[in-house]
Amino acid sequence: MVFQGGANLYGQPYYSFKKGDADGSGKWYMGREIAPVMSHYGIGWLERTEREEEERVSLLLKNMALKPGETVADIGAGSGYHVLRMAPMVAPSGSIKAIDIQQEMLDFMAAKAKEKRVKNVDLVLGTEKSLGLPPASIDKMLLVDVYHEFAFPREMGQSMYKALKPGGLVFLIEYRYEDPDVPIKWVHKMTENQAIAEMKAAGFAFVKNIDNLPWQHCLVFTKS
Repeated sequence: MVFQGGANLYGQPYYSFKKGDADGSGKWYMGREIAPVMSHYGIGWLERTEREEEERVSLLLKNMALKPGETVADIGAGSGYHVLRMAPMVAPSGSIKAIDIQQEMLDFMAAKAKEKRVKNVDLVLGTEKSLGLPPASIDKMLLVDVYHEFAFPREMGQSMYKALKPGGLVFLIEYRYEDPDVPIKWVHKMTENQAIAEMKAAGFAFVKNIDNLPWQHCLVFTKS
């Protein structure tokens, strides 16, 4: 086993490398194998017409209780599927920070926003370790099926913590590992306990799991 990325106060490494799932990256964090990042060639999957029926995106957005004037970060925004649905909900004075590490995803979103005449979306090119957002600037964060692909979840968790306002909320959406009927590869799922443990390590406190989505956890966190 190979270790990387420093160690905690007890001398234990944050990251390790070992052979795992055939679809995994071989990189591990807190006992979980990190999944490879979906490339921009997967936009068709993100934009599929069945997505509302399969994931009840409209119900997820209702769970977030978005309000006009809020600043919301969609982390790993991908094709902008959620971004363009949230933008009218925080308008006119609120905005959506659409963050992705692939310029191709941001370009796709920019074209969609222009086509739909949505102007309160700010595109942000992040990195594998940072959101690229100012401290205490975000009211709510949304991560849809993306956290499990973070190459550096510890550092990204810290970046999220810094960017969230006091009292702000994080909505972590992940396919349920506990449910074998969810038709997603295992490495692209997370258990509720694992997600809570990793977010706690970044300084977040667990608020609740809004258990009303067909395939996914809707886990809510705030600053502890």
